[in-house]
Amino acid sequence: MKALDFAIEIVGGVGRLATALGVGQSVVSNWRARGTLLEAKHCVAIERLTQGAVTRQQMRPADWWEIWPELAQPPGSNDLPATKPIAEPCALETKQEAIYG
Repeated sequence: MKALDFAIEIVGGVGRLATALGVGQSVVSNWRARGTLLEAKHCVAIERLTQGAVTRQQMRPADWWEIWPELAQPPGSNDLPATKPIAEPCALETKQEAIYG
């Protein structure tokens, strides 16, 4: 089953989904019939309406990571990746460490 079809089923029909998204019923029907790639804002709204049962990734499988790059990171890994120091400690830092410990 396609993600949009599943969302329609969960919400209770094309009309209810259309109303919740603030679009006409014919718009949702056309998306369904034509296999239209939904705008990002509609994908987010559908994910919320279905309480995550239909995800943004399912609705935009070819490019979701470009729109929502934060979803590509494992949960809880909001930190920047570790990097190597740009340069070795300068001579002054080394001398200060020798003097002050």
